[in-house]
Amino acid sequence: MNRQPYPPPQRVIGRYALFHEIAAGGMATVHLGRLMGPVGFARTVAIKRLHPQFAKDPEFVSMFLDEARLAARVVHPNVVSILDVVALEGELFLVMDYVQGESLSRLLRAANKLGERMPPRIALGIMTGVLYGLQAAHEATTERGEPLCLVHRDVSPQNILIGVDGVARLLDFGVAKAAGQSHSTREGTLKGKVPYMAPEQINYGMVDRRIDVYSAAVVLWEMLTGARLFDGPTEAAMLAAVMAGRVYPPSAVVPSVPRSVDDAVLRGLFQNPADRYATAKEMAIALERAMTPAIPRQVGEWVDAHANEVLRKRAEQVKEVESISVVSAGHLPAGYAPSQVAPVAREDASWTTGRSQVASLPPSRQQREPGPGAGANFRLILLALVGMGSVFLVVAIALMVLIVRSRPVAPAPAAQPTSEPIVAPLPVVTASAPVASASVAPAASEVPSAPPPATAAATVTATATATAEATGTAPATATAKTGPAKTSPATTATSRPPSGNCNPPYTIDAKGFHVPKPECL
Repeated sequence: MNRQPYPPPQRVIGRYALFHEIAAGGMATVHLGRLMGPVGFARTVAIKRLHPQFAKDPEFVSMFLDEARLAARVVHPNVVSILDVVALEGELFLVMDYVQGESLSRLLRAANKLGERMPPRIALGIMTGVLYGLQAAHEATTERGEPLCLVHRDVSPQNILIGVDGVARLLDFGVAKAAGQSHSTREGTLKGKVPYMAPEQINYGMVDRRIDVYSAAVVLWEMLTGARLFDGPTEAAMLAAVMAGRVYPPSAVVPSVPRSVDDAVLRGLFQNPADRYATAKEMAIALERAMTPAIPRQVGEWVDAHANEVLRKRAEQVKEVESISVVSAGHLPAGYAPSQVAPVAREDASWTTGRSQVASLPPSRQQREPGPGAGANFRLILLALVGMGSVFLVVAIALMVLIVRSRPVAPAPAAQPTSEPIVAPLPVVTASAPVASASVAPAASEVPSAPPPATAAATVTATATATAEATGTAPATATAKTGPAKTSPATTATSRPPSGNCNPPYTIDAKGFHVPKPECL
């Protein structure tokens, strides 16, 4: 079966991509969203969007912003976290954690369609989590540590979300009441759902945390029985039923409910607030003592069994949303080019300055094309690397040649001393010939001294010539460093052709001095 491609984001709101609607209420709709941060960071979120007609009403705007401000102060595993609020172009958006799960109201309807009731342990496992979330809300404080005196005022099956992880989470603080909030309730206006309101809430009396305890007890009664506690054909009839306060124990409808659970539930449903549990935590402890609640794993299994098809489809939707937001053509669904998600992946400059902007998804390039100098820079780098490699190769070859040429040769036998007069040695001679040429000179036990001053130039030239012949290189010029007495400059050739025994043209006496051979002068 060919599946239709998933639609691209409807809008881009700053760093958020807004996808299709997954829930709707009287004040707002909830959409799948995607937070697109810098350096590839991304996260799936739920985005609550206030209906446009309410976005123009100052009271609704105040309520919406209060919800964000108040819920952000409640940090607890059993409360859906508020991540961000965006107000722009006459619209309001509330960014929340996305929870893969289903609302309690839909789960109860699914069980009723199957002719089933929620097991008491599952019901207690869900409600104890809700009560602990309420306790966290009731104890929330301001940034200065002052009590917020927060009251939810709308605890109902529609505002309880149960994840596949088995954790129940409280959401929607849209009609919550707190100290110092920016909006006030209009006289004669009820906040909440009538079947779950406490009697004093209807009578506009003192509103405190005990009305949330009452609402939680009503929800638990319905979870155990699968029926409505207060029902009627009209809202007026439901109001009358609530005010009458005729409540039966859950076991009157479902006999399998233990008596201990009956007692715990009925205490939360007393008409007089003073007779109820003082706190949500107190009620949660009473339920735990009445019956051991189911653990999250068991709750998650029950949720999956009664909402499997819905959860499976939603998981596919989330997967496609996440694949669309990946800046890679290999991960995009068929029919969508990467250009459709480019603005989502790019960090908006307005976000870094604290302002949000809305933009449609234009068909622009998803990746930045390289600038005109990118290719030239690459070629320069490549040429530099090739040049450096060539230099290293030449140096390596030169070193190998020098090493081969510098290998020592067998020393020539020292000449026998003659009766020629001993001549004083010359000063040190510095030659520009290569080291390899010097290494082939006749070796002796001691370093030979320089020839006499009178023949210094000829001797140096002859030595260089002989060395060059032995190594196959051109003879190097040499300069003689003389002492105070001046010497004639060196010549490049001798005045007479040397005899065959002039290699070398000198002998070394017993003291190591050079003695020129007469026939070589």
